[in-house]
Amino acid sequence: MRKTIALAVAAIALTGCGVLPGQQGSGGEEKQAQQTAAKQETPPAAAEGEPAESASVPAEQRSAPPQGGKVIATLEAKATSGGNSGTARVDITALRRQGRTLSLNWTITAVDGQVNVHNGLGTGVFDYSVAAVSLIDPVNAKRYRVARNGTGSDATCVCSGTQGQFLKEGEASTLYAVFAAPPADITKINIEMPMLGVLTDVPIS
Repeated sequence: MRKTIALAVAAIALTGCGVLPGQQGSGGEEKQAQQTAAKQETPPAAAEGEPAESASVPAEQRSAPPQGGKVIATLEAKATSGGNSGTARVDITALRRQGRTLSLNWTITAVDGQVNVHNGLGTGVFDYSVAAVSLIDPVNAKRYRVARNGTGSDATCVCSGTQGQFLKEGEASTLYAVFAAPPADITKINIEMPMLGVLTDVPIS
């Protein structure tokens, strides 16, 4: 009788601990697995000082306020390379931080003569893109190059193509490029445009 009672008490004690056959791991392990799954479903936090993105928040709310397409910086200069014979005006219409990237949008207009956008903003004679445009952070003395899809020699830039663009007076081309974002405390940056010059203290939205 005592032996039977002892076995019954032991069974009750084991049931309370959740380790009877068929219940192994029903305590902390299951909870830990749920936490791990939750971590895997949560997007990684942005760099220090930047808000983390959330899949449940619309993209337009996660990013910085758009600049509305208005001109936020302008540069007019004589084009100096690529057989140019004209003057161009660069109008920056957006420089927007989106998580860990920075999107630059601008328009080049031929003010007079002909402006060679065909390969004038690329990294070489046969680079028909704007890959040579860069951002300069004067505070941290750092240059940001256009982002690329991959790391090999065949990696393409995340930017506009320019093949065949020889602008005559009054003609314009709208272009874009994506960069890694500078630290969150950098609110203005310089933009270097090959063959045209540098736009300074362009505000980041």
